[in-house]
Amino acid sequence: MSRSAFALLAWMVSTAFASASVACKDTVFEELSFTVCETQSLQKIDLHLRDGEQVIGSFRRLEALEGPLPFATNAGMYHPDRRPVGHFLKEGTETMRVVTSPGPGNFGMLPNGVFCVTETRALVLESRAYLDAPPECRIATQSGPLLVIENALHPRFIPGSTALNIRNGVGVSQDGQRVAFAISNQPVNFDTFARLFRDVLDLPNALYLDGRISRFHAPQLGRSDAGLPMGPILSVRP
Repeated sequence: MSRSAFALLAWMVSTAFASASVACKDTVFEELSFTVCETQSLQKIDLHLRDGEQVIGSFRRLEALEGPLPFATNAGMYHPDRRPVGHFLKEGTETMRVVTSPGPGNFGMLPNGVFCVTETRALVLESRAYLDAPPECRIATQSGPLLVIENALHPRFIPGSTALNIRNGVGVSQDGQRVAFAISNQPVNFDTFARLFRDVLDLPNALYLDGRISRFHAPQLGRSDAGLPMGPILSVRP
Protein backbone atom coordinates (compact mmCIF):
# COMPACT_ATOMS: atom_id res chain seq x y z
CA MET A 1 0.00 0.00 0.00
CA SER A 2 1.36 3.44 -0.92
CA ARG A 3 2.03 6.03 1.76
CA SER A 4 -0.81 8.23 0.46
CA ALA A 5 -3.27 5.33 0.41
CA PHE A 6 -2.28 4.35 3.95
CA ALA A 7 -2.75 7.94 5.13
CA LEU A 8 -6.20 8.04 3.53
CA LEU A 9 -7.17 4.76 5.18
CA ALA A 10 -5.94 5.99 8.57
CA TRP A 11 -7.94 9.20 8.15
CA MET A 12 -11.09 7.26 7.22
CA VAL A 13 -10.72 4.98 10.23
CA SER A 14 -10.13 7.85 12.66
CA THR A 15 -13.05 9.83 11.22
CA ALA A 16 -15.34 6.83 11.55
CA PHE A 17 -14.27 6.33 15.17
CA ALA A 18 -14.78 10.01 15.99
CA SER A 19 -18.20 10.27 14.39
CA ALA A 20 -19.41 6.95 15.81
CA SER A 21 -19.12 7.40 19.54
CA VAL A 22 -16.16 9.41 20.82
CA ALA A 23 -14.08 12.42 19.81
CA CYS A 24 -10.50 12.83 21.00
CA LYS A 25 -8.19 15.82 20.84
CA ASP A 26 -4.99 17.16 22.32
CA THR A 27 -5.30 20.45 24.16
CA VAL A 28 -3.08 22.86 26.08
CA PHE A 29 -4.05 24.37 29.43
CA GLU A 30 -1.69 26.67 31.33
CA GLU A 31 1.14 25.61 28.99
CA LEU A 32 0.60 21.95 29.83
CA SER A 33 -0.48 19.25 27.38
CA PHE A 34 -3.56 17.05 27.88
CA THR A 35 -5.49 14.56 25.78
CA VAL A 36 -9.28 14.63 26.12
CA CYS A 37 -11.81 12.13 24.74
CA GLU A 38 -15.51 13.00 24.98
CA THR A 39 -18.62 10.94 24.38
CA GLN A 40 -22.37 11.31 24.63
CA SER A 41 -22.94 7.66 23.68
CA LEU A 42 -23.58 6.54 27.24
CA GLN A 43 -24.70 3.03 26.35
CA LYS A 44 -21.39 2.43 24.58
CA ILE A 45 -19.34 3.06 27.73
CA ASP A 46 -18.18 -0.26 29.19
CA LEU A 47 -16.10 -1.55 32.09
CA HIS A 48 -13.73 -4.53 31.96
CA LEU A 49 -11.59 -6.57 34.30
CA ARG A 50 -11.45 -10.28 33.43
CA ASP A 51 -11.99 -12.70 30.60
CA GLY A 52 -13.10 -15.70 32.61
CA GLU A 53 -10.40 -16.16 35.26
CA GLN A 54 -7.77 -14.17 33.38
CA VAL A 55 -7.26 -10.44 33.94
CA ILE A 56 -7.48 -8.64 30.59
CA GLY A 57 -4.72 -6.24 31.53
CA SER A 58 -3.99 -4.43 28.25
CA PHE A 59 -5.64 -2.53 25.42
CA ARG A 60 -4.33 -5.09 22.92
CA ARG A 61 -5.91 -7.97 24.82
CA LEU A 62 -9.15 -6.02 25.22
CA GLU A 63 -9.39 -5.39 21.46
CA ALA A 64 -8.66 -9.05 20.78
CA LEU A 65 -11.80 -9.81 22.81
CA GLU A 66 -14.05 -6.89 21.84
CA GLY A 67 -12.82 -5.86 18.40
CA PRO A 68 -11.40 -2.41 17.51
CA LEU A 69 -12.26 0.26 20.08
CA PRO A 70 -12.16 4.03 19.56
CA PHE A 71 -11.25 4.65 23.19
CA ALA A 72 -10.11 3.01 26.42
CA THR A 73 -8.33 4.00 29.64
CA ASN A 74 -7.49 2.50 33.01
CA ALA A 75 -10.55 2.73 35.25
CA GLY A 76 -9.15 3.24 38.74
CA MET A 77 -6.67 1.94 41.26
CA TYR A 78 -5.86 -1.72 41.71
CA HIS A 79 -3.86 -4.11 43.88
CA PRO A 80 -0.70 -5.89 42.66
CA ASP A 81 -2.85 -8.85 41.53
CA ARG A 82 -5.01 -6.35 39.49
CA ARG A 83 -8.04 -6.55 41.80
CA PRO A 84 -9.79 -3.17 42.05
CA VAL A 85 -9.08 -1.23 45.24
CA GLY A 86 -12.60 0.20 45.32
CA HIS A 87 -16.09 -0.50 44.07
CA PHE A 88 -16.43 -2.40 40.80
CA LEU A 89 -19.87 -3.17 39.39
CA LYS A 90 -20.82 -4.49 35.99
CA GLU A 91 -24.28 -5.51 34.78
CA GLY A 92 -25.56 -6.24 38.29
CA THR A 93 -22.48 -8.13 39.50
CA GLU A 94 -20.45 -6.45 42.24
CA THR A 95 -16.82 -7.55 42.21
CA MET A 96 -15.76 -5.13 44.96
CA ARG A 97 -17.77 -3.20 47.55
CA VAL A 98 -17.68 0.57 48.09
CA VAL A 99 -14.86 1.70 50.39
CA THR A 100 -15.65 4.81 52.46
CA SER A 101 -12.94 4.84 55.14
CA PRO A 102 -10.02 7.27 54.98
CA GLY A 103 -6.61 5.82 54.32
CA PRO A 104 -3.16 6.40 52.88
CA GLY A 105 -2.57 7.41 49.31
CA ASN A 106 -4.80 9.20 46.86
CA PHE A 107 -7.68 6.73 47.11
CA GLY A 108 -8.06 7.43 50.83
CA MET A 109 -7.95 11.22 50.40
CA LEU A 110 -11.65 11.71 51.20
CA PRO A 111 -13.94 12.60 49.65
CA ASN A 112 -13.42 9.98 46.98
CA GLY A 113 -16.09 8.96 44.51
CA VAL A 114 -17.79 6.61 42.09
CA PHE A 115 -18.22 6.95 38.34
CA CYS A 116 -21.53 5.34 37.39
CA VAL A 117 -23.43 4.91 34.13
CA THR A 118 -27.14 4.12 34.34
CA GLU A 119 -29.50 3.44 31.45
CA THR A 120 -30.16 7.16 31.06
CA ARG A 121 -27.23 9.19 32.43
CA ALA A 122 -23.68 9.22 33.76
CA LEU A 123 -22.83 10.31 37.30
CA VAL A 124 -19.83 11.13 39.46
CA LEU A 125 -20.93 10.82 43.08
CA GLU A 126 -19.21 11.09 46.45
CA SER A 127 -18.83 7.53 47.74
CA ARG A 128 -20.98 7.89 50.88
CA ALA A 129 -23.73 9.64 48.95
CA TYR A 130 -23.59 6.80 46.45
CA LEU A 131 -24.07 4.26 49.27
CA ASP A 132 -26.88 6.26 50.88
CA ALA A 133 -28.94 6.31 47.69
CA PRO A 134 -27.47 3.82 45.21
CA PRO A 135 -28.43 4.62 41.62
CA GLU A 136 -29.24 1.76 39.25
CA CYS A 137 -25.82 1.66 37.65
CA ARG A 138 -25.12 -0.51 34.65
CA ILE A 139 -21.42 -0.08 35.39
CA ALA A 140 -19.61 1.63 38.28
CA THR A 141 -16.00 2.10 39.34
CA GLN A 142 -14.62 3.83 42.43
CA SER A 143 -11.43 5.84 42.81
CA GLY A 144 -10.18 8.90 44.59
CA PRO A 145 -9.90 11.66 45.29
CA LEU A 146 -12.82 13.46 43.73
CA LEU A 147 -11.42 16.27 41.59
CA VAL A 148 -14.49 18.50 41.29
CA ILE A 149 -17.56 18.32 43.52
CA GLU A 150 -20.52 20.42 42.36
CA ASN A 151 -18.12 22.94 40.79
CA ALA A 152 -15.86 23.09 43.88
CA LEU A 153 -12.36 21.67 43.88
CA HIS A 154 -11.39 19.03 46.43
CA PRO A 155 -10.60 20.95 49.66
CA ARG A 156 -7.12 19.45 50.02
CA PHE A 157 -5.80 20.56 46.65
CA ILE A 158 -3.04 23.18 46.78
CA PRO A 159 -2.57 25.71 43.96
CA GLY A 160 1.00 25.63 42.76
CA SER A 161 1.73 22.32 44.49
CA THR A 162 5.00 20.67 43.49
CA ALA A 163 3.46 17.18 43.84
CA LEU A 164 3.46 16.43 40.13
CA ASN A 165 2.47 13.28 38.29
CA ILE A 166 0.89 11.98 35.12
CA ARG A 167 -2.84 11.84 35.94
CA ASN A 168 -6.06 10.65 34.32
CA GLY A 169 -9.69 11.16 35.28
CA VAL A 170 -13.30 11.33 34.17
CA GLY A 171 -15.84 14.15 34.36
CA VAL A 172 -19.58 14.39 33.80
CA SER A 173 -21.84 17.25 32.71
CA GLN A 174 -24.63 18.54 34.94
CA ASP A 175 -27.31 16.74 32.92
CA GLY A 176 -25.31 13.52 32.85
CA GLN A 177 -25.30 13.32 29.07
CA ARG A 178 -21.67 14.22 28.35
CA VAL A 179 -18.65 12.32 29.66
CA ALA A 180 -15.05 13.45 29.21
CA PHE A 181 -11.96 11.38 29.93
CA ALA A 182 -8.66 13.26 30.24
CA ILE A 183 -5.01 12.42 30.74
CA SER A 184 -2.08 14.75 31.32
CA ASN A 185 0.77 14.26 28.86
CA GLN A 186 3.26 15.58 31.39
CA PRO A 187 3.31 15.69 35.19
CA VAL A 188 0.70 18.04 36.74
CA ASN A 189 -0.61 18.72 40.23
CA PHE A 190 -4.15 17.93 41.40
CA ASP A 191 -5.26 21.57 41.41
CA THR A 192 -4.38 22.13 37.76
CA PHE A 193 -5.86 18.81 36.68
CA ALA A 194 -9.13 19.50 38.50
CA ARG A 195 -9.41 22.96 36.97
CA LEU A 196 -9.03 21.44 33.51
CA PHE A 197 -12.30 19.60 34.09
CA ARG A 198 -14.14 22.50 35.71
CA ASP A 199 -12.86 25.54 33.83
CA VAL A 200 -11.95 24.18 30.39
CA LEU A 201 -14.29 21.21 29.91
CA ASP A 202 -17.15 22.83 31.88
CA LEU A 203 -17.84 19.73 33.97
CA PRO A 204 -19.12 20.25 37.53
CA ASN A 205 -18.17 16.79 38.79
CA ALA A 206 -14.99 14.87 38.07
CA LEU A 207 -13.11 11.91 39.53
CA TYR A 208 -9.40 11.10 39.57
CA LEU A 209 -8.69 7.63 38.20
CA ASP A 210 -4.95 7.13 38.72
CA GLY A 211 -1.45 8.52 38.45
CA ARG A 212 1.78 7.43 36.81
CA ILE A 213 0.38 4.13 35.47
CA SER A 214 -2.37 6.02 33.61
CA ARG A 215 -2.81 5.15 29.94
CA PHE A 216 -4.98 6.13 26.98
CA HIS A 217 -6.05 4.19 23.91
CA ALA A 218 -7.13 6.75 21.31
CA PRO A 219 -6.43 5.37 17.82
CA GLN A 220 -7.88 8.42 16.09
CA LEU A 221 -4.86 10.25 17.51
CA GLY A 222 -2.49 7.39 16.69
CA ARG A 223 -2.16 6.58 20.38
CA SER A 224 -2.34 3.32 22.32
CA ASP A 225 -0.20 3.36 25.45
CA ALA A 226 1.48 0.16 26.60
CA GLY A 227 3.11 -0.88 29.85
CA LEU A 228 2.61 -3.16 32.82
CA PRO A 229 -0.74 -5.02 33.01
CA MET A 230 -3.66 -2.90 34.22
CA GLY A 231 -6.59 -3.72 36.49
CA PRO A 232 -10.03 -2.26 35.60
CA ILE A 233 -10.39 -0.68 32.15
CA LEU A 234 -13.07 1.71 30.84
CA SER A 235 -13.83 1.73 27.13
CA VAL A 236 -16.17 3.27 24.57
CA ARG A 237 -17.42 0.97 21.82
CA PRO A 238 -17.75 2.17 18.18
